Amino acid sequence: MKKVRWGIIGAGRIAHSFASDMQFVENGELVAVAARNGDSAAEFARQYAIRKSFAGYQALMDCDEVDAVYIATPHNFHCAQTIEVLNAGKAVLCEKPLVVSAAECAELTALSRDKGVYLMEGMWTWFLPAIQRAKQWVDQGRIGKVRHIKADFGYPIPYSNDRREYDNRLAGGCLLEMGIYPVAIAQYFLGDEPDELSVRSHLAPNGVEDDVVIVADYGEGVIATLATSFRCKLQNWAYIIGEEGYIAIPDFWRADSCSLYQLDECIDSYSDDRKGLGFEYEISAASEDILAGKIQSDLVTPEISMAFQRVMEQVKSQFS
Repeated sequence: MKKVRWGIIGAGRIAHSFASDMQFVENGELVAVAARNGDSAAEFARQYAIRKSFAGYQALMDCDEVDAVYIATPHNFHCAQTIEVLNAGKAVLCEKPLVVSAAECAELTALSRDKGVYLMEGMWTWFLPAIQRAKQWVDQGRIGKVRHIKADFGYPIPYSNDRREYDNRLAGGCLLEMGIYPVAIAQYFLGDEPDELSVRSHLAPNGVEDDVVIVADYGEGVIATLATSFRCKLQNWAYIIGEEGYIAIPDFWRADSCSLYQLDECIDSYSDDRKGLGFEYEISAASEDILAGKIQSDLVTPEISMAFQRVMEQVKSQFS
């Protein structure tokens, strides 16, 4: 089988998850890693038996043995690095959020189309079999018309102005770090942006948001209640609630199961029994697209990425 040769920019936590799951991908292989610190890149390469490691990112972009690049750096670097990789003619899978503004999203989409080079935001949750099974149940009408979506994602992260998550210079804050998941799950099941929304937020001492609650009105009696937090652990489940039943998805952002209820009775359930962390589904899908010569995903399209940004900009506009 022909394989996409992947390189990674960044050697942090999320890069480790990506590299670990590559062993379960049949149509891709990890051949290179680049980090600001050459020793970090070399140790990462040793851990995952990667042939090439680079100090700095340009050498990876220039490497003829790399077909596609996974960008795993902090949010604020995504736009500039994606531009550089696209200009180098290599496909890009960029960790979510793709960018930090709708303007940046438009810029990257235009460049990808102009260059004819693949670009996808790494919203890995959308590729998880449990999430797709839940959507299948909704599409089959098994819970009736959807009326409510409830989703939250939060973990306690102690405040420190030196932490990446709280650093204004690195686009810190819980909305981009964690809140994109509840925003994205509502978009996935409702297929649209809200007509209006209201926001309650709490700000850390440096002005970065550390707790956000969103009530989004989608019209026709459909409401989403979404939350994210650095101040406490939230339940981290999603509930898709219809007139005739509901679907419960534990740890929906990394979901490996879902259950279908009518009133209090569980009438169906699904578990994916996967071997990896779940990144393998996203990597396989992106690799398939690239091998097919596509320049965008059919699932996480540029329009979807723009929708995420528009909603998050509306939310940010109500911070106080």
